[in-house]
Amino acid sequence: MNIAIIGAGIVGVTTAYELATDGHQVTVFERHGAVAEECSFASAGLISPAQLLLWAAPGMPRKWLRQWGDAHAAMRLGPRLGWHELSWIGQWMRASRSSRSTESRLHLQQLITYSTSRLHHLRQRHALEFDASTGHLLLLRNAQEHKGLQARLNNLREAGLAFRELNADEARKLEPALNPDSAIEAAIHLPQDEVGNARQFALMIKNEAMRLGVKFEFNSTVSHLSPGPRPALSTRTETTPRTFDAIMLCTGADTSPLIKPLGLKIPLVGIHGYSVSANVREPLNAPRSVVSDERHRVSIARLGQRVRVSGGAELGYRQDDKQTSGLRTLYKVLQDWFPGAASMTAGVQEWKGSRPMMPDGLPVLGASGVPGIWLNLGHGDNGWALSCGSARLLADAVAGQAPELDLAGCSIARLHR
Repeated sequence: MNIAIIGAGIVGVTTAYELATDGHQVTVFERHGAVAEECSFASAGLISPAQLLLWAAPGMPRKWLRQWGDAHAAMRLGPRLGWHELSWIGQWMRASRSSRSTESRLHLQQLITYSTSRLHHLRQRHALEFDASTGHLLLLRNAQEHKGLQARLNNLREAGLAFRELNADEARKLEPALNPDSAIEAAIHLPQDEVGNARQFALMIKNEAMRLGVKFEFNSTVSHLSPGPRPALSTRTETTPRTFDAIMLCTGADTSPLIKPLGLKIPLVGIHGYSVSANVREPLNAPRSVVSDERHRVSIARLGQRVRVSGGAELGYRQDDKQTSGLRTLYKVLQDWFPGAASMTAGVQEWKGSRPMMPDGLPVLGASGVPGIWLNLGHGDNGWALSCGSARLLADAVAGQAPELDLAGCSIARLHR
């Protein structure tokens, strides 16, 4: 088949690779000049089957309300909230209820586990070397946070996922550089979790995809889709539409302008987050792997010779409107746990990205119901963690093969239940 992919983030690049391995002719359209220039550019890079930081979980709406007005709140609502965003918040609150959240968490857990195995396969097959480490330490500042986490820990026990509850001394043995002046009530160690540089991986997979014949058309913005047995797309720089056998949308948070004329309504919003990346100043003062702060929903990761601090969730702000409060929280959490770890004098990268989020945290994969149009969207915080598995499952669906994982939880059909 002759297939077009719109979007060259981590999801679009891995989808192109998987389709090319099946022998399809693939063209990727990307409005920027390189792959992974938006959500995948400087993301947290956390791959966590345990999903202790799941947004759509029981108690999360109440937790956010308690932080209302806090200068370092995990979520902030801005002045540009419209009906679409307010509707999304309502759906997210319903998705956070116990029964629905449990179903979504199990689907997400299965997909991340499958995707991680696919990532390991690709890494070994192509001898890919990128900044990565294993092990994740979740820090709890007080007894209330520890108590609030127990239901999620019970879920891990039921799922058979490995973890350890640690006291402060045990946590500091795992991460010796933790600030001795910052109080730790308890910590959760997740040995199966990983962290890695998604952009490095995307660049490497792009090269492998090109070896398989994938064509990348950069600085090419798709402006219109025409569905049908031979769907077509139009770009802003071309007057004649180009036809394909199928068109895949891996367009992230900017999907709405393309799907709205097709009659598709998907509750997808862009949740903005931040990261700060800086050179390691003193290795002995830096984390060994990735450490997360439960209160502020911020992660601190060691990526090669860099430290990356990531977090925040903003809704109702523009992408180009950096809020200093969001960045201040990242610097505060870094100072709380690893003072002196990063060099802040030169080479500091402050980044804001938009994560395409569904209310239940699950992506949308498969045929859209509109002839010729396929979807690989809405991976939220887990774009890097879900990319390889989502791409393989979508390629299997296109080929008419039974997927290795049931797609029912991620199909577009669930949106109409």
